[in-house]
This record gives sequence, structure tokens and C-alpha cells, in this order.
Amino acid sequence: MRGMPHSPALLRDLVATTATDLGPDAPTLCPPWTVRDLLAHLVVRESRPDALPGVGLPVAALQRHTEQVQRGVAARPFAALVQQVRSGPAAWWPTRLPPLDRAVNVAELAIHHEDLVRAQPGWQPTVLPEEVQRQLWSTVRSAGRMLYRGAPCGVVAVAPGYGRAALRRPPAGRGTVVLTGPPLELLLHAFGRDRVARVEVSGGDAELAELARHRRSA
Repeated sequence: MRGMPHSPALLRDLVATTATDLGPDAPTLCPPWTVRDLLAHLVVRESRPDALPGVGLPVAALQRHTEQVQRGVAARPFAALVQQVRSGPAAWWPTRLPPLDRAVNVAELAIHHEDLVRAQPGWQPTVLPEEVQRQLWSTVRSAGRMLYRGAPCGVVAVAPGYGRAALRRPPAGRGTVVLTGPPLELLLHAFGRDRVARVEVSGGDAELAELARHRRSA
């Protein structure tokens, strides 16, 4: 649709609006982070290249530096954090390029928005535009193969209206679990938000129990 903002801009606005509605001290699905801390994380990953290694690498020294940087960012006025998330990174940051922005940020922003929403009592799933759901389904099909690679059973994702993807071939002698739901819900399951992901899970009892114990990326 002409005039519609590209997906990351739409999601940034959604995160910023939801954060404002909840306030800085509301809980998230990433304890001990509050809303303020989660916004600081989003700002750091798009403004502090020195802190990026500690976001993704399990190296204690790097993680300590990232945590220190994030604490400093979180200490800024809450309204300033909200505005920086809403407006996105500086003009020189690589994800200012729309194709890279979509590839890097659509899933990240959608997941963290639900980390805000689904930590609150009485939450309801977010209704996302078709464009965003299509991009999330693409992420499920690609990232899902990595996230479920250590699963003790086969994993197939089914998104009605979008398609079906085999994410993990079953090991010898094991069955397959089928996950069915909208792309957003499948994405949340793939990234370890099983408790809040509204996904229909079907398969043998043993495989269902094993997949429930399988830990994936947060």
C-alpha cells in the first residue's frame, strides 16, 4: 500500500507507543529488564558499535562492557529513550538502508514488542499488518533451522496462509513435532517464548515433552 511506512519504522513506532503506555518500570519477558532497560538495549544495538560484540557473544568481558554501556543509556530520561527508539538510528548507521533494516530489525522489534505486551496481565496478541507477517514467516523459515538444530526431534512449522517449513529433520528413531500458528507466534516459539506463544503443538507425547525442555535463543 502506497504511503505505508516500511516494516521496521512501523514496528519502532509500535514499540515506542507501547512503552509509553506501560511506563519505564513495567516488567518485560526479559527479567530483570524493565521497559526502560529493554528500550536501552534497542538503542545500544543501533548506536554503540563498541557494545555490539557483548550482545551476541558469550564472552564475559564483552558482556560486562555491554551491560555498563546499557546501564548508562538506561539512565537517560525515559522520553528521550522512547523518542530514539521511535526515530531509529543515526543517518550513518548501516540499518538506515531499508533492505538491511528489514533483514536485521523486523524480527527483533516484533519479538521485543511482545516482550513488552505479554508480560502484562490480560494481554492480547498484537495484530500485525500482512507485510510484517510475511517477513516474520521468512525469518521463521531461515532462523528456525538454526534455533531448532539441536532439538531432540523433528520440527515442522505450519503458518496457515503462508506455508509449511521443515526446520529440523528428526534424528533416527525419533518423531516430528508440528507447530501451527501465525508467523508472529511461530517466531516467538522459535526464540524461546514458548510460555506465551499461541502455537498449536502436535506430535508424540515423548517428542512433545522433549521439545518443551529444549532451550533455544532468548
